[in-house]
Amino acid sequence: MDYTRFEKARIIGARALQLAYGAPPLVKVPDSISDPLALAELEFNEGVIPIVVLREKTAK
Repeated sequence: MDYTRFEKARIIGARALQLAYGAPPLVKVPDSISDPLALAELEFNEGVIPIVVLREKTAK
C-alpha cells in the first residue's frame, strides 16, 4: 500500500511515541540509533509496524 505523506508521518510519529514510552523494538537496533524517531522510521522502512490505515471509499 502506498501511504500519503500525512499517513506516513502519523504512523512514524505514533510508533516513535510508543518506543519513547518503552515499547520493545520490532527490528534489531543498530548501535548508531538511539533516537525513537529514527528507530520508528527504520521500522517503517522495514514494513514491520503493526499499524493499519483505514480509508473511506470516495464516490466518483
